Amino acid sequence: MDAIGYIRISKKDQSTHSLDYQEKAIRDYCDRNHILLGSLFVDDGESSYTFDRPDYQALERFIKGNKGKTKVRYLIVFDHDRFSRNLPEALQKIESLEKKYGLKVIATSEPLDIDTADPSVFLLRAFKYLIANQELLTIRRRAKVSARHAQESGRYINKAPYGYINGKLAGGKMVLEIDETKAYIVEKIYRDFLSGVPKFIISKEVKILGFPNSGNSSIHRVLINPLYAGLVRVCASGNLPEKIVKGIHKGIVSESQYYRVQEMLGLAKRAMKSKPKDEFPLRGILKSPCCNLNMTAGWSKGKNAYYLYYRCIKHSNVNIPGSLLHDKFEVLLKHLSFSQEFLDKLISRVTTLAKGTLNISEQRKKNLEGQLKAIDLKIEGVEEKLFEGIIVDHTYKRWMVKFQNEKASLMEAYRFSETLEDTLHQELLLMPFLLNLPQVYKDSSLGQKHAIVNEVFKQGLTFKEGVFRTPFINPEFECNLLILKEKGLLFVEQPSREISPVPLCGEWGIRTRGPFDKSTVFKTAAIDHSANSPRQKYKL
Repeated sequence: MDAIGYIRISKKDQSTHSLDYQEKAIRDYCDRNHILLGSLFVDDGESSYTFDRPDYQALERFIKGNKGKTKVRYLIVFDHDRFSRNLPEALQKIESLEKKYGLKVIATSEPLDIDTADPSVFLLRAFKYLIANQELLTIRRRAKVSARHAQESGRYINKAPYGYINGKLAGGKMVLEIDETKAYIVEKIYRDFLSGVPKFIISKEVKILGFPNSGNSSIHRVLINPLYAGLVRVCASGNLPEKIVKGIHKGIVSESQYYRVQEMLGLAKRAMKSKPKDEFPLRGILKSPCCNLNMTAGWSKGKNAYYLYYRCIKHSNVNIPGSLLHDKFEVLLKHLSFSQEFLDKLISRVTTLAKGTLNISEQRKKNLEGQLKAIDLKIEGVEEKLFEGIIVDHTYKRWMVKFQNEKASLMEAYRFSETLEDTLHQELLLMPFLLNLPQVYKDSSLGQKHAIVNEVFKQGLTFKEGVFRTPFINPEFECNLLILKEKGLLFVEQPSREISPVPLCGEWGIRTRGPFDKSTVFKTAAIDHSANSPRQKYKL
């Protein structure tokens, strides 16, 4: 036995190469190279990111157990991404197998006599594993983004909870459908809890009716699950917060029932926090008109729905409807624009910088073109030497790998220079649109919106008597103040300054602050002073 084989495919593998295809490729490779293939280890449905796979672990146990007993020189894989998609772990594992057991890891696309100690071979393999690693991370990110997108569109993509079954829409997309044989139990749980029945009694009664789960926690999980109200919880992802959206499936209970239950469970605040923070764009920006502290925002329960309010954190009676604020602020933004002088200066500055960058890029492109021509000449020279028999095939392959890698690196740099030119040209064309403040604000994330508002109104923004007010506006927007004031959208108010009293002259001519008290002065003046006292010169 000269070699052992290893094949793998994951549960959600994007590869078109099945296990059978990989096995055939490995056996054909061994036949071509006249080596005897012994054991073949198969991992079906295992992740490529870790070596904690059942059959790979069995493979390592086999190698350790047969060390010195059988002459196994090669571990054959169809391709390196079947071996692993984790760059550092893959390279460490290959080095460990070679040093400890003298086992060479070879892909079917590589020659049997490949020199793994050759730096160019190591570089080429590292590049392959890097690409495989990047592909895995891309697949994961794509799956995560797709899952969140599905949730944001109101689709629940996991196994249906009790009371529902997994169905499909006309296009094949998953959707929850009500299981009428079980939905009445969910309705009873909500109805009884709203009527004041304790959870342990509800648990006993629905258990008799066929509810499969036992314990108070099972009832609690049903009560806090927004799916039963036709809602979908969108999980947090990176900087994107958790939120609740309207689902495409039908609810077993009404939304009002669900939110009333959350209030009874003491989870109303938690339910509020699950609302998207983008609905409170002025929270952390708007200051209270009564105490100048930052205002907070949240949802308040009305008669038939929840309403957004901004409120003072110190004075609970100061509340401003969110819809009013947002509408007014949107109109305010529409009347904010940069001065033409500022726009001309900015465009001129950017154009100058872009021209300088383009000149450097053009010079770099010329240098790269020269290097690419030189590499092509080297490649042609190596090919001629092979045809003339000056070098052998092994030397030819080694030099070709080196030159091809250099050429690929130069081509990547050349394409980047071309992309840079296109990008700069596009940015110059789009400059007037990029300076459209209302549109930029609309397309920005929550953090970016805060940065924009803080830059325009550097000393804060308040809302009083139906008008936004600020002590300072960025000078680049002062050209808009007249029309903003005429339309009653924004008043720039200078902060009030406390007028200090004029200091009074105290004893020994020292200036002291305080109210003018005649009695004190007269008492001081009536004191008998010696001839040398400065007081003797003091006249009232």
